Amino acid sequence: MGETEGRKEEADYKRLQTFPLVRHSDMPEEMRVETMELCVTACEKFSNNNESAAKMIKETMDKKFGSSWHVVIGEGFGFEITHEVKNLLYLYFGGTLAVCVWKCS
Repeated sequence: MGETEGRKEEADYKRLQTFPLVRHSDMPEEMRVETMELCVTACEKFSNNNESAAKMIKETMDKKFGSSWHVVIGEGFGFEITHEVKNLLYLYFGGTLAVCVWKCS
């Protein structure tokens, strides 16, 4: 019974964390909101496949805002990047999932 309760608590926590929590962004407001919505849509659509979610985000960002976008999705990673000014979004979604989107030429 303890294992079942643990899964239920985890599911409840993830359900509460359905909004994106922006950790850092230097994007203009309109671009940031659009990118956040895209990230949420991709992460929900491909909830069991981070690679497909990242691919969807990258391809959409490349089409909409020009090429050279990069996307990392996962849990428990660190990063240090160089990016173009006003082209970075780092957020948490679903409690533990981190999404980082940036552009560099």
